[in-house]
Amino acid sequence: MSTDVVALASASRGGVRRRFVNRFATVLMGLAVAAALLPLASVLYFTVVKGLIRFGAPFLQHSMRGVGPLDSTGGAYHAIIGTLEQVGIATVIAVPLGLLAAVYTVEYGRGRLASLIRFFTDVMTGVPSIVAGLFIYAFWVLALNQGFSGFAAALALTILMLPTIVRSAEEMLKLVPDALREAALALGIPRWRTILSVVLPTAMAGIVTGVMLAIARVAGETAPLLLTALNFDAINVNPFKGQQAALPTFIFSQAGAPQKVALDRAWAGALTLVGLIVVLNLIARAIARRSRVHG
Repeated sequence: MSTDVVALASASRGGVRRRFVNRFATVLMGLAVAAALLPLASVLYFTVVKGLIRFGAPFLQHSMRGVGPLDSTGGAYHAIIGTLEQVGIATVIAVPLGLLAAVYTVEYGRGRLASLIRFFTDVMTGVPSIVAGLFIYAFWVLALNQGFSGFAAALALTILMLPTIVRSAEEMLKLVPDALREAALALGIPRWRTILSVVLPTAMAGIVTGVMLAIARVAGETAPLLLTALNFDAINVNPFKGQQAALPTFIFSQAGAPQKVALDRAWAGALTLVGLIVVLNLIARAIARRSRVHG
């Protein structure tokens, strides 16, 4: 009887110790999450509070054409157009190429080519953004003599988007159960049709998330744009000819000015960029959810 009592007491002490360790680890995890979210919350708070000083309809509907250094007018309309065009062109180029590379490496690639694709994807992941801008500047602007343009900036952004899209799509495709592929193939469906109708729709949510991460990364890049599209105070809706502004270069130029009104415009531009990325995320997720339901 005494042996049973000792064993019960020992088990009780062990249970108390496990509960204490579990609660202690939970508290540490919560503190770590709070410490990680605090800088993000601070950045968002200051961006919203300081950006709302100048943010509004006039800021979104006017450019900096003819605006003096001390004028309180002017806005980022021209920069918004430039960002939408440059990021849009980069997305149109990078998404098909990235998906094709991911599909090949996961579904078909077993040889040296697949290894090379993975190797260059890893190398491109660590390429600094200014190196991508320098490459397009040397190749497109100088060697081919195409001049500065929004399209040149889009090419630099494409280089930065590709590794993120390839890696994220590759991991999402690997998560698709092999049983789905085998069931489709057993029904006599061709392999390419299985990929289009079964594999890609199943992994669509993760692929869209990877694409939006790539867009969010390049939408705020400044160095490649300064080397390829420069900056422009007026509206230029043609991304294939002439200098073109974007929100990152607009923020860079306004933040470098000594006037307070320019700094307020820079904060408003940052708020606009954050809002634009959020809206694009919501639209992309709605499209992915709709395609998954109907697919």
